[in-house]
Amino acid sequence: MNKETAKKNIDKLVEELQQHNYNYYVLSNSTISDFEFDNMLKDLELLEKNFPDLIRKDSPTLRVGGAPTKDFQTVVHKYPMLSLANTYSEEEINDFDVRTRKIVGDDVEYVCELKYDGLSIGLTYQNGILKQAVTRGDGVSGDDVTNNIRTIKSIPLKLKKHSTEDFEIRGEIFIPLDGFAEMNKTREDIGEQPFANPRNAASGTVKMQDPTEVAKRPLDCYLYYIPGNQLKLNTHYESLQEAVKMGFKVSRNVAVCKNTKEIFEFINDWDKGRKQLNFEIDGIVIKVNSYAQQKQLGFTAKNPRWAIAYKFKAEKAETILNSISYQVGRTGAVTPVANLKPVQLAGTVVKRASLHNSDIMKSLDIRIGDYVYVEKGGEIIPKIVGINKSKRTKNIHPVDFIKNCPECGTELTKNENEAAHYCPNEDHCPPQIKGKLEHFISRKAMNIDSLGEGKIEMLYESGLLNNISDFYKIRYEDIIGLEKIIPGKDGKKESKISFKEKTASNIINGINESKKIPFARVIFALGIRYVGETVAKKLATSFKTIDNISSASYEELVEVDEIGERIANSVIAWFSKDEHKQIISELKNVGLNHEIDVSSENISNILDGKTFVVSGVFENHSRDELKALVENNGGKNTSSISSKTGYVIAGENMGPAKKAKAEKFGIPILSESDFIELISNN
Repeated sequence: MNKETAKKNIDKLVEELQQHNYNYYVLSNSTISDFEFDNMLKDLELLEKNFPDLIRKDSPTLRVGGAPTKDFQTVVHKYPMLSLANTYSEEEINDFDVRTRKIVGDDVEYVCELKYDGLSIGLTYQNGILKQAVTRGDGVSGDDVTNNIRTIKSIPLKLKKHSTEDFEIRGEIFIPLDGFAEMNKTREDIGEQPFANPRNAASGTVKMQDPTEVAKRPLDCYLYYIPGNQLKLNTHYESLQEAVKMGFKVSRNVAVCKNTKEIFEFINDWDKGRKQLNFEIDGIVIKVNSYAQQKQLGFTAKNPRWAIAYKFKAEKAETILNSISYQVGRTGAVTPVANLKPVQLAGTVVKRASLHNSDIMKSLDIRIGDYVYVEKGGEIIPKIVGINKSKRTKNIHPVDFIKNCPECGTELTKNENEAAHYCPNEDHCPPQIKGKLEHFISRKAMNIDSLGEGKIEMLYESGLLNNISDFYKIRYEDIIGLEKIIPGKDGKKESKISFKEKTASNIINGINESKKIPFARVIFALGIRYVGETVAKKLATSFKTIDNISSASYEELVEVDEIGERIANSVIAWFSKDEHKQIISELKNVGLNHEIDVSSENISNILDGKTFVVSGVFENHSRDELKALVENNGGKNTSSISSKTGYVIAGENMGPAKKAKAEKFGIPILSESDFIELISNN
């Protein structure tokens, strides 16, 4: 067969197989037998093997999986992937409707959709061909999992029609309940632990390194949102209908509602009807239909103001409290955990539940042997919400919260204004040490590759890691060949952690690369209590060097925006310890950034001494980006307007109260372009 004939046959087979896939996985209407489909696929695979340069980017053969992925690349979302505000209350749905009508008027309609319990995904197509698939991540950036997503047969590799060069659509990856049951049966047959629930199974599958293994899992996907009104239509509902024509799998369980009465009818119907679905939902999403009205309503820093998610009330189960254990976290907080007689709840066997703190335990009046009500409403760890006291026997007694740390024996402390008990032995309590080590290497801190909880624990137990400065004392020859067998729990097989040549090299390289991490992230990585990413950045930009921070007085610290009494005292206490001073000295000696590098961090002082309030929605920058530009040029951000505010950067939908206050104090109001011009011309 010559190349020209091969190309014609490949094109014909690809087009026919794509149509059959669409008929079966999107329309649920099979038009060909499995045997015929498999034979066509084999014919295509043979042609592609003989003519590899003719393989199309949308070939169905790509669905069987590609080369394994060692690391998933981080991708910044073109449109932020914001979460929705959640509510369990009909009253809050009414409040949402009132707020909406107050801004856009009474001529408003809503689209109600099912809220899928899976993994959010963003799909980008270039000239109609699937180019990239990215997880939600932190909403600003996510992981590129394109090779894995190609294996999902309900996601088109090529669109049936397209009108834009680059196009993005978002949806939810999930595992159907029948596929989940079959998958778990197979795992049990070969002696493997079954998955806890479809959501966790879907999430874990999407992040597997080998797409060939992903292809074996029954993943599915519904698409439900096109950001940025890329299709230039008037309503969200029209966009969904257009997405169907493009070849996407869009749920038919959608309704356009004129008022809250119709919204509640939809909610109530599906609260009952969800039990008949072959996939899990945990609520209903309500969106303003009109794109013009969505733009009018705008966004908060975290959520769109034009949408809300109603969550179905959590399921409860009753079981027996067998015992209470106590866990110590990185900050020393001690959390009581209820150990329960195993009970089925929302598709999961529950054995443990959080009791949160001593105040919760006291308010519940919980006792060992009690029959307790367990709830799993959006919680990763279920919680105890009540006691069936009618079943309580006379021979069980109240539980007193422990007085000493269960790990190191140190007497616990409790501040008057805090609910949690703490172990104050932060530098010598094993779980606190390990927690601080794990925090130090984390992605948003020092981002040291190839290390995780298991390897950290192993290095700690071997004596190689006792504090964060010890990372920079580790040598290749110290870790090569180390291994540890992890016993299986709850029926799981035992596993092994080992430091092979490549792993050891990656760890050493990651440690060396971490020396380039910017100063603000080094401050965050130290693990000072109450010092998160934002506070770390404010400390870095305000004091410039680690020495300045360590010697700062209480008065100097509280002058910094968003740093109050609690944070200031925590910073002073941390830097006052001789052990911590030694750690800082060692980190400086090995070359970690201990001061701001103006050239590398793009910081100027042109806004020095000026305070800004950023309010509204902007065309070319997010509010966070504008705030970063303020800080990177020496200015300070604050959330409220006062007579000391220097400027207000105002976007669309700036609150009228803020505008009136700025005008009252005579504060200059800058547009987005005014601000950019201000920092560009200095």
